[in-house]
Amino acid sequence: MILFILLALLVIAGYIFMQQPQFGRQPSGARLELIKKSPNYRDEKFQNESFTPDLAEGSSYSKVLIKFFFGKSKYNTPPATIPSQKTDLLHLDPSENVLVWFGHSSYFMQIDGKTFLVDPVFSGSASPVYFTTPSFKGTDRYAVEDFPAIDYLMISHDHWDHLDYQTILKLKSKVKKVVTGLGTGEHFEYWGYNPKIIIEKDWYQEADLGDGFKVNVTPGRHFSGRALSRNKAIWVSFALQTPTMKIFIGGDSGYDKHFKTIGEKFGPFDLALLECGQYNEAWKYIHMMPEEIVTAAHELKATKLMPVHWSKFSLALHDWNEPIQRATIEARKQNMPLVTPMIGQKVNLKGDNVFTEWWKEVALQPQ
Repeated sequence: MILFILLALLVIAGYIFMQQPQFGRQPSGARLELIKKSPNYRDEKFQNESFTPDLAEGSSYSKVLIKFFFGKSKYNTPPATIPSQKTDLLHLDPSENVLVWFGHSSYFMQIDGKTFLVDPVFSGSASPVYFTTPSFKGTDRYAVEDFPAIDYLMISHDHWDHLDYQTILKLKSKVKKVVTGLGTGEHFEYWGYNPKIIIEKDWYQEADLGDGFKVNVTPGRHFSGRALSRNKAIWVSFALQTPTMKIFIGGDSGYDKHFKTIGEKFGPFDLALLECGQYNEAWKYIHMMPEEIVTAAHELKATKLMPVHWSKFSLALHDWNEPIQRATIEARKQNMPLVTPMIGQKVNLKGDNVFTEWWKEVALQPQ
């Protein structure tokens, strides 16, 4: 009887916890009716283009959980502070074309006079339970107060490490437009954003932003969801075209045929930003291996590749710096130039840059 009561209390506590606004809200009303018309929405959820199991053949949730709690590398988190720089984003020359990375999949771009902010997470955590997925020491150099007005806030999907409730609330007064995938706008409306500034698109739909700027929303091979229900909003990548550049913003994705299709439709790209971390053979269909991002960059017809989705949070089992080490080796094999800035370092998008292998400077032994 006592066990039953404790279990009931636990269920009630969990339900109450998940009613918090940070979990967002599932699409409803006119938005849901529009979603139902999507060719990518079947059986009451969005589907990947290719069959995509949660786990690879031979894997199971029990095996994954055991490895997650007992099989992580001893260097899964950095043994020392991550080095970084602090760029004054509030006083950039308007004529500069720059990119500044904040670790993981968050970065700022100023291109042809417009500002873009992608998947910002500045709360210090990538989880609804703060202490479970804290950011690495040294990676929280930037706060919302460090940013100018944002012309376009671009959100690839609604996972916690890409759509951060605290950050989104603080950004509200700075954001002019939100660009995201179909369904994700429900979270923004629930959190108080004006529906008129939200642009939601399905795969292979275009948004003309005016003044020579446009974005094509393109596929990924992944999933979505902030609570127990999955795939009620679509996960996306972006083919961004400005008056003088083309940038591919990858979001999260396993390797698949869509990279070649996107390259043929919208390439070549001056730069491709692709996820390079939090992978494992057990979930290889939803996160690329580092070697695969180099192949994908070639298929996208990218001139340069910037690996992201690493160096801030531990969401997998590998060494914290293994993603960039493996990607660097493969990029040399495939002759793909890499863009590897330190967190906060200003990258000149139209000129020369000097990048060090700064991850090698982090101490190999705990301090």
